[in-house]
Amino acid sequence: MALQNIGAGNSDDAFYRYKMPRMITKIEGRGNGIKTNIVNMVDIAKALARPAAYTTKYFGCELGAQSKFDEKTGTSHVNGAHDTPKLAGLLENFIKKYVQCYGCGNPETEILITRNQMIQLKCAACGFVSDVDMRDKLTTFIVKNPPETKKGTKDKKAMRRAEKERLKEGEAADEELKKLKKEVVKKKVAPKEGATKSSSSRKKGNGSDEDHSSPTRSPTDEKDEAEDEDDVQWQTDTSLEAARLRSQEQLSAVTADMVMLSTNEAEEKAATKVSGNQDNGNSMKYKTLVAEIKADLKKGVKAKELVAHWATHPVSPQEKMSALYEALFGDLEKGFAKEAIKKKSYLAAAVAEEEGMPLLLLRAIEEFSCKSSNALKEVAVVIKHLYDADALEEEHILQWYQEGLKGDSKNSQIWKNVQPFIDWLQSAESESEEE
Repeated sequence: MALQNIGAGNSDDAFYRYKMPRMITKIEGRGNGIKTNIVNMVDIAKALARPAAYTTKYFGCELGAQSKFDEKTGTSHVNGAHDTPKLAGLLENFIKKYVQCYGCGNPETEILITRNQMIQLKCAACGFVSDVDMRDKLTTFIVKNPPETKKGTKDKKAMRRAEKERLKEGEAADEELKKLKKEVVKKKVAPKEGATKSSSSRKKGNGSDEDHSSPTRSPTDEKDEAEDEDDVQWQTDTSLEAARLRSQEQLSAVTADMVMLSTNEAEEKAATKVSGNQDNGNSMKYKTLVAEIKADLKKGVKAKELVAHWATHPVSPQEKMSALYEALFGDLEKGFAKEAIKKKSYLAAAVAEEEGMPLLLLRAIEEFSCKSSNALKEVAVVIKHLYDADALEEEHILQWYQEGLKGDSKNSQIWKNVQPFIDWLQSAESESEEE
């Protein structure tokens, strides 16, 4: 069966992992009873993770013709004679509206129907929730015929509950066994202790233990020790000269301590002044770098030229990457994901400079996103776009995420926003290993 990439925008990507069968149609009947049969509609619907009734109904709504999908036989018919390219074009529109994520373009989405009878698409890759335009005719059909809930998740929950109950029962049984063992040990030890006591009393009665006791000290030895201690006499010189010398020694020690304290304080002040000057100097260098990058961007300097100039600037590699990211996105209030697609060449060129640059880029994204609430909302989509553009590799993203969870900012909102994309990455990795 011939396969093609899902979504017209991904048609040229040979390594795109989401594929669907090419549409096969067949015209049946004559005259007023002529119909177009989409032969492999069931297979297409499975690839898109949507009910085949939705796609069939969409064709009918767009063509203004009656359409029907038979659940028993799996046949999809649309009244009238319609050629394959026309229906394939309508299918692409259906994919854009009801399959692909509006944020990252990934087709791995789930249809949600809210309490207000609104339709949303939740992306498993970036976690973005897209609002579907309710003016479309198909939306009323979807609301009346909502997609079936996944049974797998319910089964997993039931399995987890049963497992927890089994663990609790096992722990309770272990505790009961421990209690029984303790009682048995106590019963066994009690007679032994009585036996040892009686044997010891017998030994004392026979005098066997007393024979091995340490020898007693004689009174003459004690007298000699007392006399030796009495020979040593402790005296202090109470004369005026001795008192004066002692007071001078104490005063000199105190003044020495005071001098040391004053010198230490002076050194600390000097060190703080130097560090403050260094910080101010670094901040000025950082700001000038941001301004220079912005000026180059306005001039339309290409990515390689900009990064070549950026690499020679006298600041740390992390500050360089943060300055580049701030220059690219600092003036935005919304639409960070769209801008990431436009400016991805600059970030890809910066990452290619040295080995550890991808992690520095992720830290720059983290630092920038934590300052802006709008950037924080789109952080997963931005990282997804950079991942698709090969600016970021899977291993770097997972390493950055794990370090973040272990670090001081482990409770930050950024990790919650990025988690759906991380879960998707790990599931994609396991799927590729299975293949």
